[in-house]
Amino acid sequence: MTQRRSFLKSSVVMAALSVPAFARAAAAAPNERTLRLYNTHTGETLKSVFWAEGQFLPDALNDINKLLRDHRNDSIAVIDPQLLVLLDTVTAQVGSKEVLHIISGYRSPESNKMLAERSGGVARHSLHMEGKAIDVRMPGHKLADLHKAALRARSGGVGYYPESQFVHMDTGRPRHW
Repeated sequence: MTQRRSFLKSSVVMAALSVPAFARAAAAAPNERTLRLYNTHTGETLKSVFWAEGQFLPDALNDINKLLRDHRNDSIAVIDPQLLVLLDTVTAQVGSKEVLHIISGYRSPESNKMLAERSGGVARHSLHMEGKAIDVRMPGHKLADLHKAALRARSGGVGYYPESQFVHMDTGRPRHW
């Protein structure tokens, strides 16, 4: 029995050594994170690998920042990279890499103030103004499923707006409404 174990151990070691180093490195490398986004106000689309080889990709983050800008005045802000990770996590939980429809990404203070004056549902100190919040839907998937996936992620605030057909997600303190 011990000879058999020795044989099996040596076979595993030999097999590992015979695999080219680049193949072993690729297998050990972290996965890429990709988002497919559609801005419902500007009509712009983007498919972007924003994280690879263990780090965020600056050019991809810049492209995402631009797509998620305040469409009312074209103000661009830095979007919290953890919000992008949250979106990737939630879409994976829904079981899809479908296009996320963006209802609201970054909001300038001026836009947020105007919206808050028009609606009681807009926070005066919204995390949208810090690039830490997003409102989304995923056509072809139930809004309730997207909402449940966001809650399971436990990564910040989650708001459910079935009448307006979107889910709010942010990287603030965990809470839900």
